[in-house]
Amino acid sequence: QLQLAESGGGLVQPGGSLRLSCAASGFFLRTYTIAWFRQAPGKEREGVSCSSRNGRIYYADSVKGRFTISADNAKKTVYLQMNSLKPEDTAVYYCAADLHYICSAYKLLPDFGSWGQGTQVTVSS
Repeated sequence: QLQLAESGGGLVQPGGSLRLSCAASGFFLRTYTIAWFRQAPGKEREGVSCSSRNGRIYYADSVKGRFTISADNAKKTVYLQMNSLKPEDTAVYYCAADLHYICSAYKLLPDFGSWGQGTQVTVSS
């Protein structure tokens, strides 16, 4: 059974950094497209970053140059390194996986079959 579990969220000051982890089980990580989404209170879920099994990577404009997605296939873990955090990055962050989805260069849709439970990131002084 495919399962995803996020960790690494917390409270950080503006300008600080966090690294989120998404531990995958029940499937071969390298064969799936993995993505990070976030949802702030009262807002729709937003696609943050995507890493396709064919190597294509997507970042939302709001996080380009600050966030980096990576994967350690041996550890079956996907990471989201978040630097220069801003208060507007505050949200619940979710990782998602799908066998068929291919990342686009233009947008990231929530058309993923499996989701983690989310981890809270709060950026505040």
